[in-house]
Amino acid sequence: MILSGKEIRDKLGKDIVIEPFNEEQLNPNSYNLKLHSELMVYEDFTLDMKKENKAKSIMIPPEGIILEPNKLYLGRTKEYTETDKFVPMLEGRSSVGRLGLFVHVTAGFGDVGFCGYWTLEIHCIQPIRIYADVEICQIYYHSIEGNYDKYSKGKYQKNNGIQTSLLYKDFEK
Repeated sequence: MILSGKEIRDKLGKDIVIEPFNEEQLNPNSYNLKLHSELMVYEDFTLDMKKENKAKSIMIPPEGIILEPNKLYLGRTKEYTETDKFVPMLEGRSSVGRLGLFVHVTAGFGDVGFCGYWTLEIHCIQPIRIYADVEICQIYYHSIEGNYDKYSKGKYQKNNGIQTSLLYKDFEK
């Protein structure tokens, strides 16, 4: 089952953390998350799964920044989220998608127990000017049934900002 917006609000501070929380971003069955002002882009055109790929930080100025097609931008949510009772899921907002802007390539599924900011895998169909603080995506929560292990020691747990791929660490084992 997916939690309703009212249920998300009722569970705030108990089973769900969204900081900062703004009542105006609450939807009937989700909560809109805003885009932080920092983006990262990989420095090399060809990426390697077995290596740490260098990335540089760019800031979105008040007048916005134009994203280029066929380029991956990593962003993050302005809000920190946490839950150890529900499965958090992330999706782009339809208004954003209708402009040809995608906010995640494959990472819209969170693990129960995830704590942190959501790294967004942003790409666009055609050039588009984006702005910081725009409500870019939405989080919703699924209930979980049965016994489960909480996500607590993963590579991306308790992050403080945008995280590039840490897949290379899987090859170090």
